[in-house]
Amino acid sequence: MAKFVDREQDLADLNQLLSRRGAQFLIVYGRRRVGKTTLLTKWAAESGFPFVYWVASRNTPMVLRQGLAEALGRLESPQVEVPLFPSWGALFQQIARTVGDRRVILILDEFPYAVEADPALPSELQNAWDHLFKGSNLFLVLAGSHVGMMDRLLRYQAPLYGRFTARLAVEPMPFSATTGFFPRYTAAERVAVYGILGGIPAYLERFDDSLTIKSNVQAQIFDRTGMFRTEPFVLISDEVREPRNYVAILQAVAAGHHTIEAIAQAAGLQRTNVGGRYLQQLQALQLIERRVPATVPRDHRTTLGRYYLKDNYLRFYFRFVEPNLDLLELGLVDELWEMVSSQMRAFIGQYAFEDLCREWVLIQARARRLPFHPQQVGSHWAADAQVDVVAINWREKAILLGECKWGTERMDRAVVRELIARGPLVVPDRGQGWSIRYAFFARAGFTEAAQAEAAQHNAVLVDLATLDRDLCQQSQ
Repeated sequence: MAKFVDREQDLADLNQLLSRRGAQFLIVYGRRRVGKTTLLTKWAAESGFPFVYWVASRNTPMVLRQGLAEALGRLESPQVEVPLFPSWGALFQQIARTVGDRRVILILDEFPYAVEADPALPSELQNAWDHLFKGSNLFLVLAGSHVGMMDRLLRYQAPLYGRFTARLAVEPMPFSATTGFFPRYTAAERVAVYGILGGIPAYLERFDDSLTIKSNVQAQIFDRTGMFRTEPFVLISDEVREPRNYVAILQAVAAGHHTIEAIAQAAGLQRTNVGGRYLQQLQALQLIERRVPATVPRDHRTTLGRYYLKDNYLRFYFRFVEPNLDLLELGLVDELWEMVSSQMRAFIGQYAFEDLCREWVLIQARARRLPFHPQQVGSHWAADAQVDVVAINWREKAILLGECKWGTERMDRAVVRELIARGPLVVPDRGQGWSIRYAFFARAGFTEAAQAEAAQHNAVLVDLATLDRDLCQQSQ
């Protein structure tokens, strides 16, 4: 049985929509395994209203209609024989008759598969909404993981454009959700698991916190026949043509190539194709994101953009698993784990820990606990300097610079002094007229000398316990 962790805000949003009078038409979207079905079925079951849940598959229109008709029939009596419906229009008429004036929740899950089988379905549903459902009390939900097709349903030219009364994007879970999945793990272990799996609940529930991270990785991710082995290719092949080219780009980015030129060279593809459709499509699928230095104003064009994998598991898979599939085929899982563990600290520190530190700054900003309200939060890079965390307000000329250390030793004074010394070089106008603040994030805490140095500059010190507490309190 799937665990249900977090999602309080999503449930509250659904219940608020349910409280509205009249017919509602909700579209719910999000990537595969993000928990849409679990969320919707739990909400519907606890709503107090009758509901119908149907999930489409890759099948013929007739078979799909029959499946929906049978699901509808169970609303009244499981024993009733369901007739055949020759068209979607006839089936929608039956739905309208069955629902009548009642408040009924109708969930059509994986709707894009039904559209693949019958491209005329959106037009049929538009007609049914306009003439059968709009004046009823039906709460209609369309859900889907096929990101591209769900996006097309929302476009201006699409038949259903303007019919949806609400939309809900189901996002990956925040780091705070790891406390619900892994109550026996330490904060450092939960950061590591989050760095490996991200916030996808279907991934998180596969790990067992009565086992070590090593045991979980070997039993789940290194399993030759398990879900994790094929997951990256399923995510891609379900959405795009020429999946091999997209996979090559993901491999290149995971290997540390972050500019278009470097990605194209590593993937063996033309730069124009990489910088055009491939990266644009991967961004639309929320598998890759483009970052620019936070010290570049939003309205300025820049050539400093870099591309990063947005999905933590894809980052882990293409960094460690895919390049070493030969070891797994030979059953050398211990040898692969030794390789992974030797690089794990740097991997978690560079990605997951830095991301969580930037998230901490955002939380402080929303709570008005910073000396200024940032317009941008990110990082900085240039030929002569790099800063892990940057929060900036251009109008107030205020900036916060942060350094992150995931090492097992306490941060010492030298690290504090080094950032403070190069800080003005990073700030626009070389810091002239700017208010500069500093923050330091350290898994193991800080030496007394580092604390004294930071106090002289009114710098903020955040250890892992503080980071964990603040990130988890935010979700409560």
